Amino acid sequence: MIYTKTAEEIEIMRESALIVSKTLGMLAAELKPGITTKQLDKLAEDFIREQGAEPGFLGLYGCPSTLLTSVNSAVVHGLPTDTPLQEGDIVSIDCGALKNGYYGDHAYTFEIGEVDQETKKLLEVTKQSLYIGIEEFKTGNRVGDVGFAIQQYCESFGYGVVRELVGHGLGKKMHEDPEMPNYGKRGRGKKFQEGMVVAIEPMINMGTHRIKQLKDGWTIVTADNKPSAHFEHDVAIVNGKPEILSTFSYIYDVLGIKSDEEAPFKQALSSIKSE
Repeated sequence: MIYTKTAEEIEIMRESALIVSKTLGMLAAELKPGITTKQLDKLAEDFIREQGAEPGFLGLYGCPSTLLTSVNSAVVHGLPTDTPLQEGDIVSIDCGALKNGYYGDHAYTFEIGEVDQETKKLLEVTKQSLYIGIEEFKTGNRVGDVGFAIQQYCESFGYGVVRELVGHGLGKKMHEDPEMPNYGKRGRGKKFQEGMVVAIEPMINMGTHRIKQLKDGWTIVTADNKPSAHFEHDVAIVNGKPEILSTFSYIYDVLGIKSDEEAPFKQALSSIKSE
């Protein structure tokens, strides 16, 4: 069942989403070769609690950590470890926060030091695909419209679109209806309504779309051991159009990236038009 939100509820959810945004920005300043994902996890938990919120993942479905940190060929759900990050790694940091009864949940894939150009391209395309998908999240459209847009764009670069893991509705529960696949057919699936809030999160592999789970019961990795990228935003339908509740601006400030929230979408559109 889909639970639409009032304007007041959406503003509460924006606060939860921005706590996650600020947490990711704080972590961006700490990311360098030698730091461990367990160290990042402790920093994130302390920071979220300082904001008057609770870590959204910790204890959820038995999750043992505040962050899910997925390095290189890990797609999502990587558990923090004592292994230091190395020059050239990429790490997806997925984070949630619960405040005033509502969840925020989003993710960003970071570069550690100098990353090879092929991997940089994967990250760029995956982030662009997020905004292409967001543009389709509006009243009258359907779940398949978002998935189709993401899939068509990413597969045009030869990348694999993960099938088994999807975005989701968001609210008083971390995972609500509808499921939001990153693949699909136009005009198929549940119809979007005013007040819906979802997490859209492309998970895109450099090679095969196939995945497997490690023995820890959490970490999902690519079947061919090639890199994977993951970006996620919380998005509401307000006045019929998508409104992003989370932001990467705190990350961009730390990394010195000059960008507004729609810049990747505009860049993606120009790429499509030039093909």
